[in-house]
Amino acid sequence: MASSERGSEGGRPPSVDALARTVNNDPALHPYAVRAARLAIAGGGAQETASSHFADGVGPSLKPVINMSGVVLHTGLGRARLAKRAVEAALAVAGAHAAVEFNLESGERGDRQDHVKWLLQELTGAEDALVVNNCAASVVLALAAVCAGSPVLLSRGQMVEIGGQFRMPDIIEMSGCRLEGVGCTNRTHLSDFARAMGEGSGAILRCHQSNFAQIGFVSQPEAKDLADLAHQAGWQFIDDLGSGCLVDTTRYGLPKERTIREAVADGADLVLASGDKLLGGPQAGLIVGKSDFVAQCKRHPLARAFRVDKLTLAGLEATLRLYFEGREHEIPVWESCSRELASIRRDCQRLKSAWGVGEVREGVTELGGGSFPGVGIPTWRLGLGTGDAALAAKLRGRGLVGRIECGQIWLDPRTADKRETAEARRILAAIRENGA
Repeated sequence: MASSERGSEGGRPPSVDALARTVNNDPALHPYAVRAARLAIAGGGAQETASSHFADGVGPSLKPVINMSGVVLHTGLGRARLAKRAVEAALAVAGAHAAVEFNLESGERGDRQDHVKWLLQELTGAEDALVVNNCAASVVLALAAVCAGSPVLLSRGQMVEIGGQFRMPDIIEMSGCRLEGVGCTNRTHLSDFARAMGEGSGAILRCHQSNFAQIGFVSQPEAKDLADLAHQAGWQFIDDLGSGCLVDTTRYGLPKERTIREAVADGADLVLASGDKLLGGPQAGLIVGKSDFVAQCKRHPLARAFRVDKLTLAGLEATLRLYFEGREHEIPVWESCSRELASIRRDCQRLKSAWGVGEVREGVTELGGGSFPGVGIPTWRLGLGTGDAALAAKLRGRGLVGRIECGQIWLDPRTADKRETAEARRILAAIRENGA
């Protein structure tokens, strides 16, 4: 044993067990210490490296953060934060059994979609609804169920990459359909679709340009015209709306965004949308539309592969109920968008007092999450007077995420609530006083 503990001084690396004991002696944490020791030895390090691995591994990896990045729907930070009511609903079923697929009145098996279906019908005007685990899944399921093996026409100006190198053409091909590009990158006309339609069946897909904008000499057919053209030929029209908006965005100083209800009214057979963008709920893919086509989606085997769990259902139901009750102002995405500038400026001044230096300036908050590219909401933000990477790392280590712009760290409190802003002040004060 003595020779194994000499480590590199004796020409041999320390044993895993010996190094683990130097890191931590708590039996309950021994598995973490052993893992840290193995990682350190594999990397050629010793106790200091093992201690670092232990500190990284012993706590949860997925941690809450204070989002002062200036992006409301930050994909890296989980997009939409849930309303208090949605959080409480998810917590209520998280540690308990729940009537997910059980009818409490009859005692027979129920349908998990019933918890949200009627709300989506009321809020969108659709005949039927289905919820899956994300919007990309809703695209795959809708196409596979309705038109597998058939051509799908999509404007070349809407062949988007949705992030992570996942591209709409690839998703369409995965569904078993044949993608046919229509028109040009900047301009596609209704006549382009008419010429591309063959004798058999197929679908026209409209994909919302949610994460980029086209300006200048550009043109796309209206959704209603595409629906009419498709139906005249016995084809289907599927509208991938993307953001899942249920409200008039102009009330929040934003450009007009088509709502799911408007897409349904324009004649789409199926409308697809995300649950965690402008809707402000948990990650989910919404499929709403005509009952015949939604039923085909429900019967497809992929519906089982893409189904949502009780936590998603609880959070989504609670979020949709807030819309149904006219209380969408309680949903954080809209709460953030509607904050008064004077209140945000006061938060910045308090943050500056805690930090001791810096400058409070006007800025712009982005919506993020692929919503309203190039459009922002006026805000105030605090510049910390430095862009030091070590300071940014210290802030992140304490769960405070800002952004580095023009060589300076900026904090935008628009996207933080009162409790988080107070915690941010404590973090800044602690780093200022103790340097850690």
